[in-house]
Amino acid sequence: MALPLDVLEKALNQKLSLLLKDGRIVEGKLTGYDEYMNMVLVDVEETFEENKRRLGTIILRGNNVVSISIL
Repeated sequence: MALPLDVLEKALNQKLSLLLKDGRIVEGKLTGYDEYMNMVLVDVEETFEENKRRLGTIILRGNNVVSISIL
């Protein structure tokens, strides 16, 4: 089993898909993170109930993340 911070280290500068607690799916390129799993993502697209929107650059608080997938 991979530790979450190890996954983030491998995922730097790669595209991720993140499932959030409220059911949204966020996809973007990971450019940074900290020990609390707060993440900086660029070129972000959010999907919620079949609606998509582009968000650009975001800072995502780590405690909102349910799962992380490297695309």
